[in-house]
Amino acid sequence: MRSQAQPSPPSRRRIGIYLFYDEAGFVDGYVPIALRAFRKHVDRLVVVCNGKPSAEGLDLLRAESDEVLVRANNGYDVWGYKEAIERIGRAELAAYDELLLLNYTFYAPIFPLGEMFGAMDAQTCDFWGITAHKECRPNPLTGGEVLPLHIQSHFIAIRQPMLDSEAFWSYWREMPMIRSYTDSIQHHEMRFTEHFSSLGFGYRVYMDPDDFTTVHPLCLEVDRMIDLRCPILKRRPFFHDPLYMASEAINLRRALDLIAERSDYDIDLIERNTLRTSELRTLYTNLELLDIFPDVRCDPAPAAWSFGPVGVLAHVYWTDLLGEMLEYTQHIPGAYDLFITTDSDEKKAFIEAQLSGFDRGTLRVDVVDSNLGRDTSALLITQRDVVLSGRYGLLCRIHSKKSLQDGSNRGNGFKHHLLDNLLGSRGYVENIFDMLEREPRVGIVVPPTVHIGYPTLGHAWFLNKPRVEALAQLLGIRVPLDIHTPIATYGSMFWFRPAALKRLFEHNWTWAQFDEEVYGDSDLPHAIERLVTYCAQAAGYATRSVFTTRQAAKNYTKLEYKHQLLASCFRSGDIRDQVMQMMFGQPPAAVAEPLPANASVEWSAPPRVRIALAGLAFAMKRSLLHRSHRLAKALRSKSNGTKVHSGRANRSDS
Repeated sequence: MRSQAQPSPPSRRRIGIYLFYDEAGFVDGYVPIALRAFRKHVDRLVVVCNGKPSAEGLDLLRAESDEVLVRANNGYDVWGYKEAIERIGRAELAAYDELLLLNYTFYAPIFPLGEMFGAMDAQTCDFWGITAHKECRPNPLTGGEVLPLHIQSHFIAIRQPMLDSEAFWSYWREMPMIRSYTDSIQHHEMRFTEHFSSLGFGYRVYMDPDDFTTVHPLCLEVDRMIDLRCPILKRRPFFHDPLYMASEAINLRRALDLIAERSDYDIDLIERNTLRTSELRTLYTNLELLDIFPDVRCDPAPAAWSFGPVGVLAHVYWTDLLGEMLEYTQHIPGAYDLFITTDSDEKKAFIEAQLSGFDRGTLRVDVVDSNLGRDTSALLITQRDVVLSGRYGLLCRIHSKKSLQDGSNRGNGFKHHLLDNLLGSRGYVENIFDMLEREPRVGIVVPPTVHIGYPTLGHAWFLNKPRVEALAQLLGIRVPLDIHTPIATYGSMFWFRPAALKRLFEHNWTWAQFDEEVYGDSDLPHAIERLVTYCAQAAGYATRSVFTTRQAAKNYTKLEYKHQLLASCFRSGDIRDQVMQMMFGQPPAAVAEPLPANASVEWSAPPRVRIALAGLAFAMKRSLLHRSHRLAKALRSKSNGTKVHSGRANRSDS
């Protein structure tokens, strides 16, 4: 807790120990920025690196510290601190007034550290921290009676005389080996405050827990932390379980918006780190990376677009859709160059005749050497030179899409889901351009996952993930892939910055690679369709989804209905309970209503859950049959005479 102000010492000598770890040994830009800021407030800064950093990373750490200790990655941060403290030694630490133990798990300085150190220098205490977890009953970690209030271990400052006390040194001597994250919490974070306060040492917390209503305000009230000028922002909310974030109504997006409005901290440092280390679906959800734009321009005083010339890369197999496609591209503001591929000289002549009056920019129509791979190969091979030319700042990929195998309703719905949300109106496209101007880290713009008429939610990898993993390895794309439903360019229409996909286009694709027996899931085009966003992510670019207001209404109402219908199959309305019950057949921790005393319920498989599971299995089977010729044939051969229709036509373009 914060105490009454006391006279500040004229000069407090500090030493800092900063613990760093990265699985890949990569040192992101936020780390040297934090080190540089803290170094201004310490006389000596020691970095402890758990595991071997890259050569470039080690140079960065050395440049912003007085010493770097590289050790084996064992014992988590706790043993990193322990070994550094013991290496520096008691005699040397006795020469300092204050020891700072801090780590890489937060971004800083969101606000000037001088504000915090000035305030805490005026406090009388033996140790202090930036944030604290309040007392919690029962203990969620151990199931015990209480989790005590404790300073969180990402930053703890220890002052003299506690720093030179036998109690402090015996605490570290007796520290057991830390073998798990839970061990680090039990043996250090939740123990440190209670242990030393019980020995008579006093403590304070910069962000007073009494100013917050939740037990874990650094996470649960992340936006209020920024409101109160907390100098750090924890990394965990960016990659934490989206179900938890949603269930607790954690407003991470507002926290970032507040930082942009009130702080000088470069948000690009956060974006670069989270893009490299987090799943796209998790980031998309926790940061709400979906924009809903109206048909009129939102910004009354927009900045000029500086991203450079615009181009459209179109593939036209179905020439009867050319007019509709051009109506959409006319919504692009200003000049744009139009590059079209098709599969025959006759179609090329027709397209050129239809576009004889095109006056928005350069027009080029190419006939592909082969239609193997359809629109995907045409883009990666025939239009490769356009993307790699260095001329264009922004390109839009579209193609004539009929989806005959899906029926006219589904096919047309999917087509308009793509074209409406990419090129809905002039004002709408201007809003997309304004967003791209404001946010240079956004490299791909896509419509949200299509789910009306298609069994994508939870299953959109279908049979493609092994192929995507192989392609990612081939292209050197080392980012985490989404588990269930990838953020992807479904339908292969999207806006993109060429730099975001340079790695994809620099690869020497050949027509022979697209010569596959069957067009469908697990083939190369469907794998590449799901690889695009990860390619951009590996290059440091984010993916943003966009909706027109009409498409947002259409999609949300149907999504809400599907979700509430599925939720009605459970006694609890809590999505976390529902997931646990479906996965493990266990009762939720607390049901929505108490059961009658004479009720008999078999929680492992209640009737409504059995119905839900049966329906889910049926939907999965339909999905697999729908998406794969080969699996459909295999299942037909085992169906004992029962005919199964896969619903996929042998066709030339999707």
